[in-house]
Amino acid sequence: MKIALAGAGAFGIKHLEGLAKIDGVEVVSLVGRELAKTQEVAAKFKVPHVSTELADSLAIKEVDAVILCTPTQMHAAQAIACMRAGKHVQVEIPLADSLKDAEAVVALAKETGLTAMCGHTRRFNPSHQWVRKKIVAREFAIQQMDVQTYFFRRTNMNALGQPRSWTDHLLWHHAAHTVDLFQYQTGGQVTAANAIQGPIHPTLGIAMDMSIQLKSSTGAILTLSLSFNNDGPLGTFFRYIGDTGTYIARYDDLYNGKDEKIDVSKVDVSMNGIELQDREFIAAIRGKREPNASVAQVLPCYRVLHQLEQQLS
Repeated sequence: MKIALAGAGAFGIKHLEGLAKIDGVEVVSLVGRELAKTQEVAAKFKVPHVSTELADSLAIKEVDAVILCTPTQMHAAQAIACMRAGKHVQVEIPLADSLKDAEAVVALAKETGLTAMCGHTRRFNPSHQWVRKKIVAREFAIQQMDVQTYFFRRTNMNALGQPRSWTDHLLWHHAAHTVDLFQYQTGGQVTAANAIQGPIHPTLGIAMDMSIQLKSSTGAILTLSLSFNNDGPLGTFFRYIGDTGTYIARYDDLYNGKDEKIDVSKVDVSMNGIELQDREFIAAIRGKREPNASVAQVLPCYRVLHQLEQQLS
């Protein structure tokens, strides 16, 4: 299977590393904003074609699928362009930065029958998969999720400490991870949603702090705190409070309520959530089936984000 990847930044590199471990997959085209930097990444991963334009990659007949790791504001339009070119597509989270655009992507995926997936990585992290298996086996039911998403981004820098060409967003990017995971893990739909935000940053133009409360049709509740003002520790930390225990997920690691580490190394074929996400995308294309985290499956998340945005505007 021949893949084109758009976005040669921090997350694009994570996908290149994951794809390198999947048999029968070849990245044949890499798209980036800056040609020299993109060529440097392409050389490291032995990608033969480099461009600054996605259209150049889409014109390559042999390309079967595209993975988009581009700025949030480009996701929906680029996903649509990929499908109109007849390519399967995986777009990194978030699917879009508006409900209207998210719905347009889902509609086109249905129309074309192409595999269209969104990178909701938390569904694939071994820590969350372990909890999911407990839920499916009816050994654990969520009463409350308490989640903290904390970064220090008072300047517009990416995960590698390099200047960004676009502005990140707490609601439409970082909250999307948790809103989707809450609905996925509880198996219910959000029936109540509340949000408040702190002051708007004078130059970035975004809220740097936000608090979200959700309630599921199952009765479970979620408390989500997000900040770009937090000077460490950084990352997202999930506390699952349930009827038979408490579990704390820190990316691919999992602990119980006594802070004892749980071995999740045998949950899946890898401990890398991005690699597992890419494996699902490739397997769905090969199997001609709907992937976990298809654009249709994650659309309810974007409906909730839209509802919260209306409260904040």
